[in-house]
Amino acid sequence: MAAQAPPETACSDPERAPHAAFWPPYLPRTLTIPETTLWFNLEVTARRYPRKAAYIFCGQALGFGELHRRAEALAGWLQRAGVQRGERVLLFMQNCPQFVVAFYAIQRADAVVVPVNPMYKAAELGHCIVDAGARVAITSADLAAVVAEADAQLPAAQGLTQIVVARLADALPAELVPEETPAPAVLEWLRTEVRLPPRGVHWTEAVEAGCLPGPCMAQPDDLALLPYTAGTTGLPKGCMHSHRTLMGHVAGNGLWFRATVETVALAVTPMFHMTGLIGSVIGGVYLGSTQVLLPRWDCELAARLIARRRVTHWTCVPTMIVDMLASPNYAQFDLHSLRHLGGGGAAMPQALAERLEREYGIGFVEGYGLTETATATHINPPGRAKLQCLGIPFFGVDSRIIDPDTLRELGPGEVGEIVTHGPMVFMGYWRQPQATEEAFVQIDGKAFFRTGDLGRRDEEGYFFLADRLKRMINASGFKVWPSEVELLLFDCPLVQEACVVGTRDAYRGETVKALVVPRADVRASVSAEQVIDWARAHMAAYKVPRVVEFVDTLPKSAAGKVLWRVLQEREAAASASPTRGAGGPAPGPAGG
Repeated sequence: MAAQAPPETACSDPERAPHAAFWPPYLPRTLTIPETTLWFNLEVTARRYPRKAAYIFCGQALGFGELHRRAEALAGWLQRAGVQRGERVLLFMQNCPQFVVAFYAIQRADAVVVPVNPMYKAAELGHCIVDAGARVAITSADLAAVVAEADAQLPAAQGLTQIVVARLADALPAELVPEETPAPAVLEWLRTEVRLPPRGVHWTEAVEAGCLPGPCMAQPDDLALLPYTAGTTGLPKGCMHSHRTLMGHVAGNGLWFRATVETVALAVTPMFHMTGLIGSVIGGVYLGSTQVLLPRWDCELAARLIARRRVTHWTCVPTMIVDMLASPNYAQFDLHSLRHLGGGGAAMPQALAERLEREYGIGFVEGYGLTETATATHINPPGRAKLQCLGIPFFGVDSRIIDPDTLRELGPGEVGEIVTHGPMVFMGYWRQPQATEEAFVQIDGKAFFRTGDLGRRDEEGYFFLADRLKRMINASGFKVWPSEVELLLFDCPLVQEACVVGTRDAYRGETVKALVVPRADVRASVSAEQVIDWARAHMAAYKVPRVVEFVDTLPKSAAGKVLWRVLQEREAAASASPTRGAGGPAPGPAGG
């Protein structure tokens, strides 16, 4: 009997890979990545275009030259405050010009940015402070109390020594322009006054202290960024990125989407998140393009800004498009200046993508990546995009589909784990060598990162997401780790036990559901809303269970472990049932 031929596999040679025929003709197949630092990028752009607007915030422009000056001044203060080369500095802010100044100030001080989700509560923030070993935090007036609470709960040896607090309204223009002004509630939030916590320093005092930083010592392979992502223990893990791992995207994104110094981008994706960080903080400065910055998502304001500022590029999550097309004013929106519209985090519904194409002539380009890969490792080629598709491997990326158990490489159409090798893959998990070792597999002499996502590739080399190997909930692009939510719920005085699963949601795609065994003393009176209200007060909004179901017991193994997979499978089956009742709260945004 003849031996069976091995499956056709992906090819690491970009010229011979299945997707080579669909590579954009205007692009090179390989990319020479600059061996420079993130601070060097700002220094060069500030010298080239000192008066050009780097950011426009509610109508107020911040030029590259002034951005450079403020960042250097704050860097000098950080060094005077004791920040050493390689030290981690916490950055805890919503989207604002001060975020960008702080980011580059930390880089200029030869330190490491630890961007933290501004929706985190004190317990979640405290974990990042301790795990990163951060001693200095930079935050804003609206979040200073959260930082102070987190710091107060830590032993003095693990706490913060300095907290820099900015007033966001200081970035607003003297006279607001109605077309570029946020809603009254957002404006009130921006005007939150600074109330300094213990060891607090006002932003203005730090920037205007007249401190000069020492010589810039950073090298391309130095640690530059430590964003946190969910991990197998249920607690967020720091992902180590150097200047080099970040520069691959910085150089490649502009080429892929034909972005130049004349590009005007809408910056609304959260800057703490890798997508917003790469596109709106690092990429824009590298190119010298202008970012029209929104403090929070507002579809009406976004539409006005696209028309008024003639925005050419917009990277978003699909739920933003859902909101925009649901607006009663959508027919009046002028989006014709857009030349690129795309994003990731969740699949773009086909009906919406077709509607965008039909009514506005705009194609939506999807991509795929993780915090560990500094955003996209796969992206759809413009003009040859496939809907609900991850795309093709990006510059320098070799991606395969393997059997997660045997590690055997699989052929087209077979579902397995997506593994990736490329210049943007992180250096490992911060202070977790075992987790780092488990995250990689050797194939053809190269280290491939195990994404934990199940997918397939078609005959043309396009990749598609099938499922998640890891226990993860993806709510509007925000990744929720059920174990972390369970650990937080165990602190609730109403909860005896809890198991968290993902459930379908018409708005978010997937949302968080908690199966709760209530404590005996409240069993007769507790309500789902009480548990949800407690969760809102103790965890980031996107992690809060939207649905709470009370149960008498949770199924467990012989070893006493909750059989979460059984419960998840039951929920998936129930969600797919067309006769399922409409129990639970109505889907909709809740700030996460």
